[in-house]
Amino acid sequence: MVDRVDIVWDPAFNGYDFGRWHPMAPVRLALTAQLCEEFGLFERPGVRVVSAEPADDELLTSVHDPAYVAAVKAASADPQQAQAVFGLGTEDDPAFPGMHEAAARIVGGSVDLGRALVAGQTLHGVNFCGGMHHAKPGCASGFCVYNDAAAAIVAMLREGAERIVYVDLDCHHGDGTEAVFWDDPRVLTISVHESGTTLFPGTGFADELGGPDALGSAVNLALPARTGDAGWLRAVHAVVPQLVTSFAPDVLVTQHGCDTHALDPLGHLQVSVDAQRVAAASMHRLAHEAAQGRWLALGGGGYEVVDVVPRTWAHLVAEASQQPLDPAMPLPEGWRRHVEEVFGREAPVSMTDGEPATFTGWEAGYDPDDPVDRAILATRRAAFPLHGLDPDFD
Repeated sequence: MVDRVDIVWDPAFNGYDFGRWHPMAPVRLALTAQLCEEFGLFERPGVRVVSAEPADDELLTSVHDPAYVAAVKAASADPQQAQAVFGLGTEDDPAFPGMHEAAARIVGGSVDLGRALVAGQTLHGVNFCGGMHHAKPGCASGFCVYNDAAAAIVAMLREGAERIVYVDLDCHHGDGTEAVFWDDPRVLTISVHESGTTLFPGTGFADELGGPDALGSAVNLALPARTGDAGWLRAVHAVVPQLVTSFAPDVLVTQHGCDTHALDPLGHLQVSVDAQRVAAASMHRLAHEAAQGRWLALGGGGYEVVDVVPRTWAHLVAEASQQPLDPAMPLPEGWRRHVEEVFGREAPVSMTDGEPATFTGWEAGYDPDDPVDRAILATRRAAFPLHGLDPDFD
């Protein structure tokens, strides 16, 4: 297998644009790409930057209902044709000209990476434009029109992968991707997110475990609002590595929505860029330990577009390229000037929030008075036995 990293980027991805006041601002992608460029990440040895064409109907309907794809096309050609029954023309997912092509391009990028992974043409793939995990087979949801993660997984299964794990680290439950594979024993979806009692989409609890033919194929860890670095990292590491190792996938797919950050305007977790960097490094390591190194890393949510998204995903790209950035590294002056000129505000000065991003492993013991520990234990007790794991010791 080649030791190459493919990164999806092209300014055409900025076309996924719901409008000036929408939280999913395409500038977050442009700022991420510019930061990667100024750090020289795209020019590193073994790194290849690739574009993508919009996915065709055959790819899209591998995940989405044909009637829904037709509705997206109609709304894309004429936004007045948007139908709320398909989740289109809503406040979350307003229709815009070219919406079909823009959303399908994101799918094309993730699918191309997945196929290259299975074919042994690349070892790691990153599409920080992707991670549209709320889109369901028959409707748009939560800023997501087409589900690129699900389409990439289906494509990899068709290309010969037999078992795939999808790990979702977004603040919001990865409900759309989970729904696609709810009753498919070949795919394990794991979502670590803020509890649906306080955040959209209101789902993703420990007892949501998959369909009758794939019980245990869905794992959910719902964390209390205001969970910080230590609790979030403890939760991720108390559930994800054990399940991934037990499942022994051919490919590890991870979604790195950074709306877990304390500054994000839409979530209530209090995670730092430093903890997000640690989690990305853990997923990278896990891919090598459990999936022969095959790792597809996607973006996702993230609505603090200056301080959080570019730094988090630049760390992700650097991690995938085998050369992590020093958290203390100052941000390039050109990037900082650009931010100040465009946004009229001071840019962050370094790649760290100054947090230690440390945590205590589950093996140290369980605190019944800690709501994070209670959430972890609920998930372990619900899911671990279905995978032959001991919830109290593994």
